[in-house]
Amino acid sequence: MRQNKHRNRDCSFAYPLAPDNRMPDAAATENRQGRSAGLKTLPRIFVFLWAAAPKLIVGSVLLRIAAAVIPLGVLFVSKRIIDLLVNRHGGSSTILWELLAAEFLLVICAAAVGRATDYCDARIVDEFSHSISLRVMNHAAELDLASMEDPEFHDKLERARVQATDRAVLFTALGQLIQSAVMLVVMGLTVAAYSPLLLALLILCAIPAFTGESQFIMDSFALARRLTPLRRELDYLRVLGSSRDSAKEVRIFGLRDYLEGRYRERAEEVMAHTRRHAVHRVLWATLFGVIASAGYYGCYASLVLDAWDGRISIGTLTFLAGAVAAANSQLQVVFSQFSHVSEQALFLTDLIGFLDVKPKIASRPGALPAPRPLQKGIEFRNVSFRYPGGSKYILRHLNFRIDAGEHIALVGENGEGKTTLVKLLARLYEPTSGAIYLDGVDLRDYKLDDLRREVGIIFQDFFRYDFPVRENIGAGRIERIHDDDAVWDAARKSGVDAVVNRLPGQLEQMLGRRFEGGIELSGGQWQRVALARAYIRDAQVLILDEPTASLDAAAEAEVFRNFNELMKGRTALLISHRFSTVRMADRILVLCDGQICEDGSHDELTARGGLYARLFELQAANYR
Repeated sequence: MRQNKHRNRDCSFAYPLAPDNRMPDAAATENRQGRSAGLKTLPRIFVFLWAAAPKLIVGSVLLRIAAAVIPLGVLFVSKRIIDLLVNRHGGSSTILWELLAAEFLLVICAAAVGRATDYCDARIVDEFSHSISLRVMNHAAELDLASMEDPEFHDKLERARVQATDRAVLFTALGQLIQSAVMLVVMGLTVAAYSPLLLALLILCAIPAFTGESQFIMDSFALARRLTPLRRELDYLRVLGSSRDSAKEVRIFGLRDYLEGRYRERAEEVMAHTRRHAVHRVLWATLFGVIASAGYYGCYASLVLDAWDGRISIGTLTFLAGAVAAANSQLQVVFSQFSHVSEQALFLTDLIGFLDVKPKIASRPGALPAPRPLQKGIEFRNVSFRYPGGSKYILRHLNFRIDAGEHIALVGENGEGKTTLVKLLARLYEPTSGAIYLDGVDLRDYKLDDLRREVGIIFQDFFRYDFPVRENIGAGRIERIHDDDAVWDAARKSGVDAVVNRLPGQLEQMLGRRFEGGIELSGGQWQRVALARAYIRDAQVLILDEPTASLDAAAEAEVFRNFNELMKGRTALLISHRFSTVRMADRILVLCDGQICEDGSHDELTARGGLYARLFELQAANYR
């Protein structure tokens, strides 16, 4: 629905009317507030820039100041040469050659300074892009899972991700603004020394262009924000149409034309909005350019008349005309670059806003280390949970206990909240009410990272890393990723060691098809890799969510022979729809309507004739 709302909104950008059909006064107020908010981000951006490349920034600023002063020297030398030619009386030409040599050296210096500035700017952009991308990655990894599962947050994340690289040109714009401002001051003072009125005329004629450009910058920002959901949909359609994961169904179901049509429709909506905005911007920019040019030629005509009347020499005319042209040019550049910097800063408010989002799930001050070894176990006390923004409770007044070293199986029909319960246990979410205790202490009183190190989880939708085997397994415990013995031991326990031994690169073999030389595994082989990831973690609490869903019966039996060995001395929670798997647990919990409705061993539960017995009978009937 959000996308339709964005697509159906009127998006007229005819200057000076505000977008979204708002009253001009209200829109102007919002524009001023938006520009102010954008400029307030600049100090934070300066900190990021300085942290990324301090020496390069100092060098670039000094070079730009030199580049701003050199043109005045060139104009002054040109004035001397012209006056010397006009007033020559057959004297020595030595001074003329000296002046020509000086002008040549200044031009060479300007070229060298320009090249050096370009080098510094390119390096700064690279360093800033790298630094800010790392900030976005690290911050995204710290945020709550609830944020990562929220579509609106993904719009913000997408804008932050794009801005981390696309807005790296901000420094270049800032550098050009500094250089143009210095040059404007130098040339402006030169013009003002002759006639302050000429400088005032130039400034007056440049103001409309600055005002108009500012308006269009705000319109561009508003348009970009409204189009973010559409652009994300376009990215998704591109992935669907070209990815390996969707390739089979796209071909089997003949989705190519449908996806292409949908992409074309969405792309046309985006282009229609941007095209309308661009046309209005070009038309008004042309008009403002005419006004600025009129100011310049008014000043130039005044200087020509002064030269005609003999009030200034030809050399002075050349000098002042060059200063007026440079001042006019730099005045427009300053206004334009200021608008450009404001625009970049305005877009970067989303990046700053993203970096300012704080996770709600974090370690409290004075948090305790997780207990090792576990003494009492895990207890859910009156735990209820509903997802943020949702009205339905997934879990309701949940009460149960898992003793230390006990092996529990959790069963229930789809949608009953089994995986949600696991997320709560790992503090990926917090209970809406109630509390979870580990050795009698609320989970929220433990250090978060320490707690999660003691909990090893393999979800049913485990991730397949397009990394070498070593890293796929070692991701379970990064500090042991280069420990061959530990990696091979985990591979042996999961039963994937035979597969790895047959791979050309063994532990160094790239998996997946994303990168050159990668080898794709079967679903069952990938699942064994994920199991190895859990085994290497060496956590006190091991949670396996449908750990053998992709394995055949023989492979499943082999895995659970190792599984029993691995579980010795550990607390285990096993979620599975296969009753041949769960019956090996010490105790089975049956989840229904968000509560534990049955609790007991396999034999006890089948004898009761309740939900577990009914589900077991339905599954057993398939094998008769």
